[in-house]
Parts: sequence; structure tokens; C-alpha cells
Amino acid sequence: MSELPSPPAGARALVVTVSDRAHRGIYPDRSGPLLVEALAGLGFDVPAPVVVPDERGEIAAAIRTAAAGGVDLVVTTGGTGLGPRDVTPEATRDLLDRELPGLAEALRAAGRDKVPTAVLSRGLAGTVGATLVVNLPGSTGGVRDGARVLGPVAAHAIAQLRGDTDHPAAGGGG
Repeated sequence: MSELPSPPAGARALVVTVSDRAHRGIYPDRSGPLLVEALAGLGFDVPAPVVVPDERGEIAAAIRTAAAGGVDLVVTTGGTGLGPRDVTPEATRDLLDRELPGLAEALRAAGRDKVPTAVLSRGLAGTVGATLVVNLPGSTGGVRDGARVLGPVAAHAIAQLRGDTDHPAAGGGG
């Protein structure tokens, strides 16, 4: 298997864990630290996760603050299901300048053979200014599958968002 492309120098990522219970300390955040580890492994500078409750305004504020601060990639984990408090896609949609439906579809498809309910995730992907924003499920399996999808495409997407519009010779879709 070929080595994954590295993000541009100095690329920063932020993980936002969306969970009422983790926010209140009822149980530890498991998906956020796993995602931090995966993104760091891809070459991003990434701090500890920000944990917010399942509140549309707080989710949007975390994404907005990261984008305004020049973070290249924001990945949320949690709040993408069908539960009454699952509002991460709505909070994200409020902010997106451009949606990336192909990325969201690839993220859902990544886990569906192992977990058929993966297709019920309502997660979105898109851009807020020059920041790539991706919603992942709150499960550790969903985070692992999502990181595998992001690995080959995140560096190229961020380079484009930074203004590098050269396309690799293998080409396609950009």
C-alpha cells in the first residue's frame, strides 16, 4: 500500500466531540481521543478534543471558532444519528459555504458492510471558508472507518483550500 499524502506544512486539525454524557462527565470521551490520534498520524497538529453537549448553538460555535482561527480541518464525532438530540448535521449545515456530498457518501459507505446501520448516519462534509468540516458518528468503529476515508483525501482537500490548485498526475475530481 502506498504512503498517504501528508497535509501541507503546519496543517492544524480540531476534533469536536458532541455528547451530552461525555460533556457532563458521565462517561469518558472515547471517540474524540481516538480521532485525535488518527489525525495526528496523518500529519496534523491536533490538540485534545473539545467536548460539547448536543446543542446546536454550541456545536456551531466550536466549528465557527475553529474556522475563524485558521484551523484547516474540523472533524466532529457524535450527534449524526436519528435521536431527538442528534443535531450535529443541522449545526454544521448552518455554517457550510459548500457541501462535499461525495465525501459524506464515502464516509457512510466505509462502514456499511460491517455495520448496516452506518447508512443511517446523517453526517455532512463541506467547507467553512478555508476549513474542511467533516461529521463522523460517535462510535469508535465509525471514527476508525472515517479516518481511513479521510486519510487519502484530506491533504489534497486542504491544499486546495489553501489555494494550491495543482492536481496530481493520477488526477480526477478536483
